[in-house]
Amino acid sequence: MNDHLQISEIYLSIQGESSFVGLPCVFVRLTGCDLRCAYCDSAFAFTEGARMPLEEILGRIETFRCPLVEITGGEPLLQKGVFPLMTRLCDSGKTTLLETSGAHDISKADSRIIRIMDWKCPSSGECDRNLMSNLDCLGANDEVKFVIGTRADFEWARDRVRRHALNQKTRCVLFSPTFKTAETPGQTRGHAGLDPKTLVEWILEERLPVRFQPQIHKFVWPPTHRGV
Repeated sequence: MNDHLQISEIYLSIQGESSFVGLPCVFVRLTGCDLRCAYCDSAFAFTEGARMPLEEILGRIETFRCPLVEITGGEPLLQKGVFPLMTRLCDSGKTTLLETSGAHDISKADSRIIRIMDWKCPSSGECDRNLMSNLDCLGANDEVKFVIGTRADFEWARDRVRRHALNQKTRCVLFSPTFKTAETPGQTRGHAGLDPKTLVEWILEERLPVRFQPQIHKFVWPPTHRGV
């Protein structure tokens, strides 16, 4: 049924990433993900959540009186009901962001959506899942994010930014350092993290046309804090 979605949480916070960083934003986190990135910070969304009708979700969003909405996960594109949700949000005048991995077809999203595609680097453990055809779908309204955990990740991402001229093709390219995460048995392998200063130095050395993007909500609240 496309009129119901499995929802992990809906909440108001500041936007911690993307070119909209710092702005008040309503987050709609969908349940379920078929990737297991080593640095995942929302493994609870793999299974937690409740089934909600589309009208109830839209009503909950409206209670926050906020013009910016992000649909995230988990992996939101796993649920077919996300497509009418995105269209309804755009129809209502909301600036709507879709946070999605590079492993799923982004072409079916409403053309008014701002797609933030997380292209998985090697240390995520899910690099082989990247769907290369998504590159042809990216446009001037979209953003590409690389989560960098190692020097090898940086060089891998750097080469793809240059090879595909991503800074010219999209709104912006984001380079985000990983935070240290613990292993969660059966869910994630954990990650050592990367010093943000190190990533900044690498970007400057290469004169890369990318936006350094730490997750600023993790500097406001503890990195494991939920609902922010």
